[in-house]
Amino acid sequence: MAEKSAAHVIIMGPQGAGKGTQAALIAPRLHLEHISTGDLFREVMAGDSELGQEIRSYVDRGALVPDALTIRMLMDHVDHVLGGESEMRGMLLDGFPRNQAQAEALDLALRERGDRLVSVVHVDVPRERLMERLTGRLVCPNCGATYHRGFNPPKVEGVCDVCGSSLIQRSDDTPEAVERRLSIYYEQTAPVLDYYRAKGLLLDVDGDRPIVDVSERIVEALLPKFDVD
Repeated sequence: MAEKSAAHVIIMGPQGAGKGTQAALIAPRLHLEHISTGDLFREVMAGDSELGQEIRSYVDRGALVPDALTIRMLMDHVDHVLGGESEMRGMLLDGFPRNQAQAEALDLALRERGDRLVSVVHVDVPRERLMERLTGRLVCPNCGATYHRGFNPPKVEGVCDVCGSSLIQRSDDTPEAVERRLSIYYEQTAPVLDYYRAKGLLLDVDGDRPIVDVSERIVEALLPKFDVD
């Protein structure tokens, strides 16, 4: 059990919505620790802890990490981050929950800690816009430089500005692959959004706007909930 309770925020949105960018911008302003579950999994598995070994045992055999183990990892990290003289108010959770069962399990874990969930930010972007963002990406197989056909094109079409190699589109960035990924997201996430909306916690934000405008909208809506200067 943590020594002090905390107030947390979840940020949700499909791939291409820019939620990772927004999380990095708003977390410091709200005195929140940005926690990406994907990054945290990699960090814990790279260590030598009992928890890391247990998680690695699932990943190494291609199995899904049980929700209970994921939440245990998150709560351990929250205890570590918020312990001592930390000025952090809580976590900005990115990448979890992904379905309603996980949302319910997370609610229970937070209640047991005496914590509260302040808001669930939903960065909403039209599907056609997501397709445009995600399918336009080009990468250089030689030096790793990235481009976008519409937003950040190379100086010469199809040629890397840095090393002159021919640019490629990754297999997971083709229209068919992106459509599949988005379909899975919407199928799994719609019930989660409805779950939090019913609790009065959902904050829908138009993500099809300039990055700074989106972050200002989020901070403006959340700031009063934290009493942060």
